[in-house]
Amino acid sequence: MQNKSSLTAQQRTDQIKSFQAELEVLKDADIISLTDKQDEKISQYHQKLLSNYYLKFDTETTKNEKQISLGMKIASFLAALGLAFSIFFLFMQFWGDFVETTQVMILILTPTVFFFLTAYLSKQQSRDYYTKISGLLTFVTFILNLSMLGQIFNISESPNAFFVWSLFAFLLAYALNARLLLGVGIIFFSFFLSVKVGVLGGAYWINFSDNPENFFPIALILFLLSFINHSKYSNFDVIYRYFSMFLFFLPVLVLSNYGVISYINMDKNFIEGFYQLLGFGFSAFAIYIGIKKGLAEVTNMGNVFFVIFLYTKFYNWWWAWMPKYIFFLVIGLSAVFILIVLKRFREKLLSNTQGKVS
Repeated sequence: MQNKSSLTAQQRTDQIKSFQAELEVLKDADIISLTDKQDEKISQYHQKLLSNYYLKFDTETTKNEKQISLGMKIASFLAALGLAFSIFFLFMQFWGDFVETTQVMILILTPTVFFFLTAYLSKQQSRDYYTKISGLLTFVTFILNLSMLGQIFNISESPNAFFVWSLFAFLLAYALNARLLLGVGIIFFSFFLSVKVGVLGGAYWINFSDNPENFFPIALILFLLSFINHSKYSNFDVIYRYFSMFLFFLPVLVLSNYGVISYINMDKNFIEGFYQLLGFGFSAFAIYIGIKKGLAEVTNMGNVFFVIFLYTKFYNWWWAWMPKYIFFLVIGLSAVFILIVLKRFREKLLSNTQGKVS
């Protein structure tokens, strides 16, 4: 409930500020005219809403406040990172001085204490930054918990630890509306599922990354998850799409240059050519569909990987024999060509939109 209220309050605040700015423009252009009483009534209503949102949800009303908020987010991340490393090295420094029973008690109590601290802070609407610091520490101590308990009781390493860690990270991410923890959960879940795919392919689980195709199923799952309603959470759908596209395009890029590590039992050159076409085709399609559907993250990832695929081919074709000044001239001209194509596509899209409006 808190996540929904906080997000809604910030969206409403931005909406009010945009309305106020546009209203001033309309007044200056003599398009609309309000009486003093109407103007005052609207202003008081908005001011009351903004004050309530600020007091309850710590919303940001100006660009300066948003810049400061970004700095606070960076500071909270660095604080969490520093404290996490501090806890880790503190454990390492004094761990051998404790008997086994004390070690087990510490491992159980530490994440438990941080978990309840996080739960308490999450109820305090104005302590969001501290909540996320505590949440990250909860997750780090939970990882230490499982890892060191496994060492104490001589439990063999298992890929199922990835699943448990990802599940806990997802739980914290959705409870705290924390994109960082969501990203961490996605990473561990990607490892877990890729391990399972690799094992099905006959590989030992530790070597799951030897075959990049192991990441294709998780890329598809994450992309589908991005279309589940995440309106209560801050850009969770965007995070899912970024990771899904990265986990698809990066293996394709690797396989387009090193076909020998593919599951496909065919000629190396054929495999590399196939994945090169796949990379160009899907990255171009991502640019198109991202622009058409208004998904900036899809367009951005498509642009990035299309350029990477293109420049990788240029390097393979020409770097060894072409004079360097000509090589970089070709790079520059190709970038200009891509710019022209995208500009024309944008103009066509804009004209179609204006035609529908008219």
